[in-house]
Amino acid sequence: MLTYKVLISTDRQRTAETKNSIYLTLLDSNNQSSERTLVKKSRFGDTEREISFDVSAKKDLGDIVQVKLEKEKHFVNFQWFCKHIKVKTPSEKFFEFPCHRWLVGKNEVIIIREGSAQLPQDDTELLKKQRQEELKSRRKTFRWNEWRPGFPMSIDAKMDELPSEVKFDKEKSLDFELNFMKAIGDSFLDKFKGFIQSWKDLADFEKILEDFKIKNTLLENVMQDWSKDYMFGYQFLNGCNPVMIRKCMNLPDNFPVRHEMVDGFLKRGATLQEEIKAGNIYIADYKILDGVPASSTRHYLTAPICLLYKNRLDQILPLAIQLSQNPGEKSPIFLPSDNEYDWMLAKMWVKSSDFNVHQLVTHLLKTHLISEVFEIAMYRQLSAVHPIHTLLKPHVRFTIAINAEAREKLVSDGGVFSKISSIAGAEMVKVIKRAMKTLTYESLCFPEAIKARGMEDMPKYFYRDDGMKIWEAINCFVSAVVEIYYDSDETVQKDVEIQEFVKDVSFGMNNSDKFPKSLKTRKELAEYLTVVIFTASAQHAAVNFGQFDWYGWIPNSPSTMRKPPPEQKGQVDMKYIMDSLPDRGCSIKALGTVWALSQFQKNELFLGTYPDMCFTEQPVKEAIKTFRKKLDEVTNIIKSRNEELTLDYCYLSPDQIPNSVAV
Repeated sequence: MLTYKVLISTDRQRTAETKNSIYLTLLDSNNQSSERTLVKKSRFGDTEREISFDVSAKKDLGDIVQVKLEKEKHFVNFQWFCKHIKVKTPSEKFFEFPCHRWLVGKNEVIIIREGSAQLPQDDTELLKKQRQEELKSRRKTFRWNEWRPGFPMSIDAKMDELPSEVKFDKEKSLDFELNFMKAIGDSFLDKFKGFIQSWKDLADFEKILEDFKIKNTLLENVMQDWSKDYMFGYQFLNGCNPVMIRKCMNLPDNFPVRHEMVDGFLKRGATLQEEIKAGNIYIADYKILDGVPASSTRHYLTAPICLLYKNRLDQILPLAIQLSQNPGEKSPIFLPSDNEYDWMLAKMWVKSSDFNVHQLVTHLLKTHLISEVFEIAMYRQLSAVHPIHTLLKPHVRFTIAINAEAREKLVSDGGVFSKISSIAGAEMVKVIKRAMKTLTYESLCFPEAIKARGMEDMPKYFYRDDGMKIWEAINCFVSAVVEIYYDSDETVQKDVEIQEFVKDVSFGMNNSDKFPKSLKTRKELAEYLTVVIFTASAQHAAVNFGQFDWYGWIPNSPSTMRKPPPEQKGQVDMKYIMDSLPDRGCSIKALGTVWALSQFQKNELFLGTYPDMCFTEQPVKEAIKTFRKKLDEVTNIIKSRNEELTLDYCYLSPDQIPNSVAV
């Protein structure tokens, strides 16, 4: 008999080895096997969640290509999680088997491939058949479902029905629940009475910040300067929603701003048209909200247009605001020269509309829902041994689970979002469907998206500057990985799994004519994977983790408005403004929600982290090291720049970019 040394690393559920029986069998390339060996809990070390034991075989198995794990129920069925397995042969050869899977069923069997990634065309006929069976089984588990008409597809399962491999682990689940309990739990809400009452004055909004620790000075700066034009304009560049601003090439026909209206605020001595031609005029247009009714009689919604001016100090300042898409006597154009309260309220209306578009389109649709499509397609079409499956897995971690939570608690009918915003239910569907019409693959390519908005040369646009560095770092890393496994463009074309993955994503986007259905070159594949990783990591970080900084001071970005927009100038006073802002209950829920959404997990995995032996091949490990080094360089560049800024921008610092959409 020959002896093979086996080391299993596991966690999360140790009791399974005593309540159930776990068996292991080694398999070679000809499907010859070792003895079936019982995995016993008694072999755990005192501090390590590892099991080491010997496995016997009647003859030399040569290269170990597969490990079979079996779980048999005794009295109570316990789930069992295997991280990875290492095997040492009698000839001193080592084989690694990354697993990261649950054994859930009462009598379940799984077969784990040796960790070296393989393209489907490079496998033996036996292994190809196993891959096909694996994916056939996965497609039964990961089924497409259209949660709302016109939305991207999501998983056909509720929170408690999710496949075990995509559920929150216990630590993440506890962390998530504690944050939301603290943020919007009864004990916090009970401290404030008169939920549907207005606040008396702006200073009252400070009261609801007392339970939240301000980690840096950014929110303090917002609280101090929120009503100033420079702070209003700055947020279009580096706030929560830095994708609405674009260069104004021509004034829209429905926005009749004349030069004499703004002449006093154009500091270069040029006319409005000359400033437009010079590239100094920008615009933010919320026409996506036009005609969308507010969610209730206590909420109001409008679709403003805001003209912005880049002055000689390279500040972006509001120049003119129209609170609807229909010009006329009942839709005046508000100007900086108007009285203080008219101008203050006009800016609040813009920011309230921006809040709603940010949450539904920029955040929910273009990071959360899109990333879920990528994740489902990955599980459906890429075998666990496929190198791209291994590459993408850290970047889809917990995304299906967080979206399932959101569908049940945040964006459901009667969910948190409907209680704090102006849009819910059918209105939400209408906005998402409109956004889907302009959602294209190209719009997810960061450099192309910046160029499409004419924002290549905007000074102090840190979202663009840092985003470009991250995009280039990811693309360089992904290109290196692609070249390791694909020796030619033809290899990409022959990879049936990657081609089916791309086709399935196109289907899942519910927008198939605007997404590629195949990839022909290594360059195309690298760009495609860069889109997946950038969207899940950097783009989500940029539009998520600043929410408490920018929305924590309610007057700066009201989640809803309780009075209709003014139809005349000179009718607004401070009482009208206070009665327009969210009431006490809505303000508290909004603040708690954005605080919870802005928190990192305790053991967050940040960009560049590929844990748990995802890759076993040395060339890829070297590429990961190079990637991390580049990200460290970017982090240091951003840190040095921020030391010179009053308002630092850190949302795209790699050390603050989680790997995936998980909150």
